Amino acid sequence: MIRSLFQYATFFASGLADHRLRALMRAHAAGVTPVQEDISTMVPQALTDVAGHLCRAQDSGVDRGLGSFHLVRGWGASYPETTGYIIPTLLALADRLGREDLRARALEAADWLVSIQRTDGGWQGGRVGEDRPSVVFNTAQVVRGLMAAHDAVGGSRYLKAAAGACDWMVSVQETDGSWAGHNFLGTRRVYDTYVSAPLLHMAERSGVEGYREAALKNLSWALTRQRPNGWFADADNTVKHNDRPITHTIAYTIDGLLECFAHTADERLLDAAQRPAEALLGTFERNRSLNGRYDAHWQGSETAITTGCAQLAIVWARLHRITGDPRWHAGCVRMVRWLVAVQRLSAQGPAPMHGAVTGSFPLWGRYEKFACPNWAQKYLADALLCAEGRTPRY
Repeated sequence: MIRSLFQYATFFASGLADHRLRALMRAHAAGVTPVQEDISTMVPQALTDVAGHLCRAQDSGVDRGLGSFHLVRGWGASYPETTGYIIPTLLALADRLGREDLRARALEAADWLVSIQRTDGGWQGGRVGEDRPSVVFNTAQVVRGLMAAHDAVGGSRYLKAAAGACDWMVSVQETDGSWAGHNFLGTRRVYDTYVSAPLLHMAERSGVEGYREAALKNLSWALTRQRPNGWFADADNTVKHNDRPITHTIAYTIDGLLECFAHTADERLLDAAQRPAEALLGTFERNRSLNGRYDAHWQGSETAITTGCAQLAIVWARLHRITGDPRWHAGCVRMVRWLVAVQRLSAQGPAPMHGAVTGSFPLWGRYEKFACPNWAQKYLADALLCAEGRTPRY
């Protein structure tokens, strides 16, 4: 508590001293109205803007990974996990915007990730320089990027690295199908459905049945943690607030289930994904906004988390593709309009943040306060593409 209060005091003091940050804080305090432009004009500009920010995120450090911009502290070190799953987004942006430079950047990021793979096959938790041990969830997100890089250029290098990672993840799985000892905080979490999805992808590519078996085992465990109203226990990335997880990790869980459904056709996974997706869509339809956290009764708390909002737009787009129900598409587009309105406020802030969304809205919310995490930009770009009917492969 004391540390958090000190951070807030420091950040607000810095904000008041900087005229660009001061203007941004005023804009966030005033709130936003969702953008009402036609999708055909709104999305391309928003994609161009967020692509520009992702390029700056890659150019900010000493390697070809991507860091995140903090409004007071500046650019941070590269984050292997998020660099991994940003690779498919950069490749999708390259195709959509006709920009070969983005394709080159994606492959540079993939090459860098291969160069820092641990001898056990995994990738470290946290950011470069923190020297954390290999983490299952983070490693799985790098696998997503390596599969996308392999799609782009072929060859064996990327798949060999991905297979080594999958071998390691299978080897450290718990007997109940969860991952604990080699995951963040050493705890079992249902958002590892987002690990099971790349394992299923790799099982199809490699023919290694053990990857599929590990994924199905994890999914079976995750389903035991769901309540009848759709809410999942053990869905937060903390211990203290596990009774009211953030939308970011709730959405990881749902999206992972939907990706796995695409590989298994298991209707249990679709049902398990639809129930929380429906609960959150209903809340969004009623309130025109979402909180950052939701408890077991779907009661919200804290301010909006842009990452989770963008991820839920993607979830709703996937469900529209599966079911054909136009309500899911309408929810996706409405959320994207809100996200673009938040993105446009970045033009009033410091130049490095232009084209980005802040981690929370308003920017002083508890999640990634006063920051523009690169993973929020990844999911913003994916959500924008979803509004055009382009759901992500990874």
